Amino acid sequence: MLTSGPFFVTLRIETNQLQLQHMKYIKSVVIYFFLSVFVTTTLFAQKKDNVQWEQLFNGKDLKGFRQLNGNAKYVVEHGEIVGTTVLNEPNSFLATEKEYGDFIFELDFKVNDQMNSGVQFRSEMNSPTDKCKVTDKKTPGRVHGYQMEIDPSDRGWSGGIYDEARRDWLYTLENNPAAKKAFKHNDWNHYRIECIGNDIRTWVNGIACAHLVDDMTPKGFIALQVHAIYDAKNIGEEIRWKNIRIQTKNLRPSAPDDVFVVNTLINNISPDEKRLGTRLLWDGKTTDGWRGANKDYFPQKTWYIKDGNLIVGKGQSAESQNGGDIVTKDEFAAFDLQFEFQLSDTANSGVKYFVTEKEKTAGSAIGLEYQILDDDKHPDAKLGSIGNRTLASLYDLIPAKKNGREKLPIGEWNRGRITVYPDGRVEHWLNGWKVLEYQRGTQYFYALVARSKYAQYPNFGMAAKGHILLQEHGTQVAFRSIKIKELK
Repeated sequence: MLTSGPFFVTLRIETNQLQLQHMKYIKSVVIYFFLSVFVTTTLFAQKKDNVQWEQLFNGKDLKGFRQLNGNAKYVVEHGEIVGTTVLNEPNSFLATEKEYGDFIFELDFKVNDQMNSGVQFRSEMNSPTDKCKVTDKKTPGRVHGYQMEIDPSDRGWSGGIYDEARRDWLYTLENNPAAKKAFKHNDWNHYRIECIGNDIRTWVNGIACAHLVDDMTPKGFIALQVHAIYDAKNIGEEIRWKNIRIQTKNLRPSAPDDVFVVNTLINNISPDEKRLGTRLLWDGKTTDGWRGANKDYFPQKTWYIKDGNLIVGKGQSAESQNGGDIVTKDEFAAFDLQFEFQLSDTANSGVKYFVTEKEKTAGSAIGLEYQILDDDKHPDAKLGSIGNRTLASLYDLIPAKKNGREKLPIGEWNRGRITVYPDGRVEHWLNGWKVLEYQRGTQYFYALVARSKYAQYPNFGMAAKGHILLQEHGTQVAFRSIKIKELK
């Protein structure tokens, strides 16, 4: 077969040229594709990292800031804001002139290990006539609002959320003990705050610390705190801040995590709480899921619902002699129970758990009890042993260790919490503070029961599961935001 000659030579040349052109075309497409990806990625990175961030500190002076509340020293050195303590001055704040509502905020700081500080956000300056927990009489007005804590002490609450001059602690790191290790001593630390709607989250050096859902203050200034000192040995302690920046547009919240959520909204379950398995134990509207203790119906008197509150009204002074206690229809083994309660003058009530109703008592049903009491005016506070019948105590067994900051005035809403772990450990909480812990089934627990009013009940407090009970004791107490997460 003829495969040579001028015709075939020309054909091979033209074929090679077509192949070469085809290869050049493919090469061009590949180069264009990767160039497009590179340009798109670069533009996206620039938009994400540069365009959205606004620098709050120019590295040269304090333009855009104003000093409030106290007269600590604030200067700029080497591109850093330096705050220095001054004797007998109240808490001082270097605040932004602008206010911010929804934002993502970051900064770096380095602090003296003997110092306490914080970053205010969504904060305000009240006038002397405003109703605010003014703790410093020397100052005519008072900075108040959310604060991301800086705490180099052994307590290790850096990253927690404190409500300056208002409600005290909203989120301590006892709610998230693993985050206590995030803070770096005598080194630079990186803080991140995300405020999007009612959702408030904090990070220390990339570690998720606090998650608060709260709607008290939707916007306010951001401020750098120098804490008050009243001892001459603390004069001249320093904290340094740098890389202070904020995002206010096209906000993208960080990915969900498993951090415990403190939600102060009334009878509300946030999306993250729902995702983590928390649900309302009382719906805020009906008696669904509840009945009278030792009854198959809800009490027709004493208990009533008003304005989203479940209220036990005033009646006879003896326990459970008017409307009686109420219990959940469901039983629970291990759980995290949260509830809010409002005391009236001389109030007495309780939240009981592991209630089985087997004892058939004339008074209140038997169970382990989180005591609810007006410690100042109700005589029960002085009974029992070493204060084990006071507010938040394990009634008649273990006293709550309170430092005085947990307790709120009569008429205000308190946040209670009872956590029962699968291994038998139990914790009582009051307004964000853990006030006692114990373990069921230990020799210590049995010894406490043996010398208490419960000694007559076999196997007291050791049921595998039981109902949760709200007590009627002849005085008015209101409940709301009752929610539970079952633990496994």
